[in-house]
Amino acid sequence: MFGWWGRAVVRLRWWVVAAGLAVVVAGATWGAGVFGSLSGGGYDDPDSESNRAAAAIAEQLGQRDPDLIILWTSAGVPVTDASVREAVTGVVTKLRASPDVAQVVDYTTQKSFVSNDQRSTYAAVYLETEDVDQKTAAYHRIEPDFAAPGLTTQVGGLVAFNDQANTQTEEDITRAEIFSLPVLFVLLVLIFRGLIAALSPLVIGGIAILGAFVAVRALTYVTDISVFAINVITLLGLGMAVDYSLFVVSRFREELANGKDVPAAIRTTVATAGRTVMVSGLTIVLALSSLLIFPQPFLGGMAIGGMAAVLVAMIAALTVLPAALSLLGHRIDKLRIPLPQRRHPGAGWARIAHSVMRRPILYVVGVLVVLTAFAAPFLRVEFGGFDERVLPADTSARIVGERLNADFPGGGENPINVLVSGGPADAFADRIAALPDVKGAAVTAEQGGSSLITVTYPSTLPAAESRDIVSAIRELPPPAGAEVLVGGRPAIDLDLLESLADRLPWMALIMAVATMLLLFLAFGSVLLPIKAVLMNLVSIGASFGVVVWIFQDGHLEGLLRFESTGFIEPSNMILVLAVLFGLATDYEVFLLSRVREEWDRTGDNTASVAAGLQHTGGIITAAALLLITVVAGFATGGVTVIKTIGVGMIVAIIVDATLVRALLVPATMRLLGRWNWWAPGPLGRFYARYGIHETEPAPADRPRETAAV
Repeated sequence: MFGWWGRAVVRLRWWVVAAGLAVVVAGATWGAGVFGSLSGGGYDDPDSESNRAAAAIAEQLGQRDPDLIILWTSAGVPVTDASVREAVTGVVTKLRASPDVAQVVDYTTQKSFVSNDQRSTYAAVYLETEDVDQKTAAYHRIEPDFAAPGLTTQVGGLVAFNDQANTQTEEDITRAEIFSLPVLFVLLVLIFRGLIAALSPLVIGGIAILGAFVAVRALTYVTDISVFAINVITLLGLGMAVDYSLFVVSRFREELANGKDVPAAIRTTVATAGRTVMVSGLTIVLALSSLLIFPQPFLGGMAIGGMAAVLVAMIAALTVLPAALSLLGHRIDKLRIPLPQRRHPGAGWARIAHSVMRRPILYVVGVLVVLTAFAAPFLRVEFGGFDERVLPADTSARIVGERLNADFPGGGENPINVLVSGGPADAFADRIAALPDVKGAAVTAEQGGSSLITVTYPSTLPAAESRDIVSAIRELPPPAGAEVLVGGRPAIDLDLLESLADRLPWMALIMAVATMLLLFLAFGSVLLPIKAVLMNLVSIGASFGVVVWIFQDGHLEGLLRFESTGFIEPSNMILVLAVLFGLATDYEVFLLSRVREEWDRTGDNTASVAAGLQHTGGIITAAALLLITVVAGFATGGVTVIKTIGVGMIVAIIVDATLVRALLVPATMRLLGRWNWWAPGPLGRFYARYGIHETEPAPADRPRETAAV
């Protein structure tokens, strides 16, 4: 397959390059409109009880949670002063007259809307539309009317939060690109030792990002996709394009150096490195596809964005890049940089490889001890929903949220909302009030046959115990003939955790089965795919432990510029799990591809493992360094959601490229010996006929190495 593909790309090289240019043009024009097509939110299960409760409360009793909070602060007189009251009333009157506004509630009717020091007040604005995107548009239309003469005005609320998160995301992407692209280019020049070769990964990265923009914008017409998908597109599109280009260009230059002509070098490159790229790309895509089983639109949107980016990067590396290399030929080495020549390329990796082959047990035990220490903090992980603290400290949505919690009566409370439909609510409220940790339960709204019970609890109560109150309320028998729905922030968090926990085993099964199937088809082994999954879990566990140590425990807050909430947002970790599982397999494929190539040639397991590490160790290290450079731009972003992904990926990449792939994997392969390549007879024959390989697999009766070195 891959040999044929290499010949086809050489023959159609001009058409392939033209198609790549067409993708760039489409992405830079129509695809760039994706920024205005994405949506905020999407973190909750639409079918969860808490979501149904919120919808039913809004329908039967009116919307309870405002879309916007307008906070006014006086530097001098109290807000109860006539001059302040007049200024605020003027704004409220103008807003009530707007066709975009359904209702405005201010401190003339709600005494709790005045701060404890009497210097601040706010208005709760309810918008007319229910559509998320239309709410954002309405917010921008009425925003000029928010300012009150003589007062400082700040805006918060869910709609403002989503809008500011979107804006911050775009700023983070721009800053990440400004930071990463120049550094990437310098590193590529140092790695390739030439300007022409260094430009190729960046060109493929541009095609991957712009092509993914086109795909994702097209998909927004049929489904909602989270604005954070842009971060994943840029991160994985550029990162995987650099990885794949590095592998392809390095192999092409190696084949040219071995004396092959350009067409032959392209055929061999596509047949070897191209095969690796395809297996790696499909593995990452399948790992990300496991996110689609979750009902949260946030995870589905991130999966779609990541899958699009990786697929386009893979296809570009298998088509546009070989076509461009066939046009460049030996000119890929033009514009060489006069750097000191390396006398013995790969000598350091050769020493590491032979050291691991001599002392495999020592390396296995030592690496596992280190990784266990890294992973230990994850044992005390606490999960909870995120709030405005994911935004930078100077954003108005975060300032308003923190001011409401700290300075206003009832601040910091996230009550549980209980909707009772079709039955008496007072007696049910009394039963709720008798539950442990409940501070109060009272009917706060009634209309028709529906009643709203607001349940409060101490603001110092841990999040896990507030979720226990929700579970206890749901276990109470409802009033005769009534339907009870429980909502509010604790209920949302409980439903999210239960939804993720229900589907997590299926996600793990999809990732594991897909990875093992692809690796078997690529390498013809039963044990290596199982071992690869276990190695992935080891490196991901180390990364998760560091994430908990930083973002839950609050270490490095000043350096990374974030505020710890004391817990980890669970859907974020699910996303990180899928991304890291795919990336960990990426480096596994790079290493095993060369080991299998040597095994097919020699039949000597120890020599094959050592040679594979010697040939790919430098490439894997370079790819890891380049990917870290890409990710670092996102780890310094302003949104904690993306920062968590960035830091987790950096830790996982470092651990995976050094301790796991360079030491632990070769050591375990040395211990397994000939069993690395074992497959039962039927599976061996299946691989020989249908496997993803170009070299002939070793005959079943070839002598295998059994002795230790």
